[in-house]
Amino acid sequence: MDLNKLWQNFADTVQNHYLDFDGRVGRPQFWYYVLAYVVVDILVSIVASIVGLHALTSLFGLALFLPSLGITARRLHDVGKPTSWVFILAIPLVLELLLGLLTLASIMLFPLAMFFASLTWLVGLLSLAAMIVIIYFCAQPGDAGPNQYGPVPPVFDPK
Repeated sequence: MDLNKLWQNFADTVQNHYLDFDGRVGRPQFWYYVLAYVVVDILVSIVASIVGLHALTSLFGLALFLPSLGITARRLHDVGKPTSWVFILAIPLVLELLLGLLTLASIMLFPLAMFFASLTWLVGLLSLAAMIVIIYFCAQPGDAGPNQYGPVPPVFDPK
């Protein structure tokens, strides 16, 4: 396996496709991007722990949020799903923010605040379900021919 090709795929996605939600990406290119993302995230976490700057991992995730959404949308296009399916992942995040705001707003009414805070397990379960749905579709083989999102993506082989 050519690590240079893996890095080039990751860097190309981040630099040249930062806000790219159009077109298609094949399974290997997508999953090798995910692999590189996880490895770099682990390295950033290690450096952040050594340096004592834990916000570095949050900044890394925030910086790569849009390219990751974009490549996921293009992967979903390859299996014939619309871009809007990527936002399935945002539903639990929005619910968690709402629960947090409701908990803060009802802090004076302790039982109500405890009720809202106790619903966080449900939001976690929804997050897990959303991730499973997206992973399932990203793991499916792409359409064999051109579809409404474009031609068949080129084959990515890092060997």
